[in-house]
Amino acid sequence: MPASEGFKNRALEELIEWLRIPSVSSLPEHKADVERAGEYVRAALDKAGMTRTELIRRGQGHPMVYAEWLGAPGKPTVLFYGHYDVQPTDPLDEWKSPPFEPEIRGNDIFARGTSDDKGQTWILVKAVQWMIERDGRLPVNVKFILEGEEEAGGEAITAYVGEKPARLAADVVVICDTEMFAPEMPTICTGLRGIVYGEIHVEGPRQDLHSGVYGGAAPNPLMAIAEILTALKDRDGRILVPGFYDRVVKPSADEQAAWATLPFNEAEYLEKEVGSTSLTGEPGFSVFERTWSRPTFEVHGIKGGFTGEGAKTVIPARAVAKVSMRLVADQDPDEAVGQAATAIEAACPKGVKAKFVLLHDAGPSLVDTSNRFVQASASAMEEVFGRKTVYMRSGGSIPIVGTFLENMGIPSVLMGFGLPDDNIHSPNEKFHLPNFFRGIDAVARFLEKLG
Repeated sequence: MPASEGFKNRALEELIEWLRIPSVSSLPEHKADVERAGEYVRAALDKAGMTRTELIRRGQGHPMVYAEWLGAPGKPTVLFYGHYDVQPTDPLDEWKSPPFEPEIRGNDIFARGTSDDKGQTWILVKAVQWMIERDGRLPVNVKFILEGEEEAGGEAITAYVGEKPARLAADVVVICDTEMFAPEMPTICTGLRGIVYGEIHVEGPRQDLHSGVYGGAAPNPLMAIAEILTALKDRDGRILVPGFYDRVVKPSADEQAAWATLPFNEAEYLEKEVGSTSLTGEPGFSVFERTWSRPTFEVHGIKGGFTGEGAKTVIPARAVAKVSMRLVADQDPDEAVGQAATAIEAACPKGVKAKFVLLHDAGPSLVDTSNRFVQASASAMEEVFGRKTVYMRSGGSIPIVGTFLENMGIPSVLMGFGLPDDNIHSPNEKFHLPNFFRGIDAVARFLEKLG
């Protein structure tokens, strides 16, 4: 039986309260807000009927929230994962409404964290609460582990999973932090790319130098950064790091055939989602292949020298480029880091020193669609949405998925309810409210099927 309209309306009201808390984990000034957001969801899980809830703190980091209900002996145990921290909101002037003052326009709710990931995490909390209110119990055992550092590297939960495998032991992890392929099309994500995120540090002169006096003789770290980057990736988008593609597993013929049936218009994708004059990437691969099953090397920012208003003729002493590599099965993050470091050293021009500094990494993940938990979730979504569930991969990374698989051997079911145009990590982030409401029903139906 679907959740009642009254229950869903209350769930939305509570979500709005949660969204008002600016839980930006990467900004120190919001540390108290992240703590407050964690306590909000812990209290909500307590109210939902969990028999145990607590905030878990590790060092000076943001807290994790743990909860459990283990009253179904002999039944499967489901571990729900989500995160309640959010991205920064800049540029603020591009928001149509304040990012932490949720506003409903049409069938969408706009605020930072609506789709990534407070809104989707709230689906999990409310699905469990609805079933306990309706039946007095759950059909399976349930655990929650929700973190407040996903958008800032997720180091605490990675360590915690390694230390507490027995406490988090489960048959399957369920995560709502992905998107549907298109509106009204229930979707299971079967694969995620891993990530290596770091910085290329280049040092040249002992101090900044006058470009008129020393230009032409002194090495320039910013130019060196440019030379190194172009030595790592060519104009066609092919990564030039030796050995980088050696482990890449091609998608199966069945998977490629399934992708070919998905409704996709490349011109529309270019205009509505990318917004540039043309697409780029490796020749010979489709958009799905380039974004789902091929690795990447991207530059996110370069700093060094003078970037203020006006002119200052300086050769900088040092420069830094922030870069990432998205990995696919069966690439290994440690190996990729070593390959990148070696390639950077080989590409370093004379007169400067260059090194790669790792900030965080995570392995890729891939799950078989024949997995019984995947099948149960696909069936549940199909019943609620009234359309056959499709399978896709995601180009993004959810680091904890690889951690659960590597440390505990637990597969993850990614039954997300976001949409491609939800503007996650961007101004005007939104969540489609019909998906929020149906998500509650779909997760509850999934638990019923397992039980």
